[in-house]
Amino acid sequence: MRIIILDGYTENPGDLSWEGFEKIGDLTVYDRTPKEKIVERIGNAEVVITNKTPISRETIDLCPEMKYIGVLATGYNIVDIAAAAEKGIKVTNIPTYGTAAVAQMAIALLLEICHHAGHHSQGVFAGQWTANPDWCYWDYPLIELADKTMGIIGYGNIGQTTGKIAKALGMKVIAYDPFVKTEESVDLGTLLQVSDVITLHCPLFSETMGIINKNNIAKMKDGVIIINNSRGPLIVEQDLADALNSAKVYAAGLDVVSTEPIKADNPLMKAKNCIITPHISWAPKESRQRLMDIAVNNLENFIKGTPVNLVKP
Repeated sequence: MRIIILDGYTENPGDLSWEGFEKIGDLTVYDRTPKEKIVERIGNAEVVITNKTPISRETIDLCPEMKYIGVLATGYNIVDIAAAAEKGIKVTNIPTYGTAAVAQMAIALLLEICHHAGHHSQGVFAGQWTANPDWCYWDYPLIELADKTMGIIGYGNIGQTTGKIAKALGMKVIAYDPFVKTEESVDLGTLLQVSDVITLHCPLFSETMGIINKNNIAKMKDGVIIINNSRGPLIVEQDLADALNSAKVYAAGLDVVSTEPIKADNPLMKAKNCIITPHISWAPKESRQRLMDIAVNNLENFIKGTPVNLVKP
């Protein structure tokens, strides 16, 4: 069995092993695959593993030996699921692997906004503390989170884990999720009005695309903090940039943007009090190892005839 991994570098830049796949078949791993090389590299492979390299209807038609597509991620919009189903190709994804890591990163972004630890450390090494006339200094307002309200949009596994950490910091937690009802549940309007911090942990659906927009921002408290390490298009980026520049939104911590890698002209690149990290919430080694293990298990179960984590059109 020929197995092709089209874009393995982000999952395994060298600190993990592809051994699980090597035991199953004849494995070829590419760090990255440009669009014009996709069909050539798949060739007559029966198994194709991809993270963000797209598998289109045209590619599926031109690679008739393909029987299985494994997505090294939760999101699977890079595969034409309908075309795969028409050809009898099974598609799997990794539905849950990074809950702890993503929740941890959401809180890390929030704490960086509250304390600017990185900025102040750089200042110390630049000599600012040495030259300071007082025994301490700070360049930003420092924020204590205890007794403040975190509003979580999307209260699945990641949202609930983020909420647990927030509660450990002394925060009150409320949540909006039309599919999950808990004691923290409120309607969206209430969440927007009363939250000191709003964090996004919802999937990208037509109903959630652009949920952070100028109209909803207008309903928020002045000085609200917004965290997003879920999906970039949940935010209308120009609207958030305008709100940051006017100080309606005090700060934003973002690990995702609408187009990745981020474009130089993204309005958030010049917005005030905006922290942007390069989509790394999922990337701790422990999380990537878990993803690897699940991906191998998905393929093993497909071969056994008992497929799991199937994506259906």
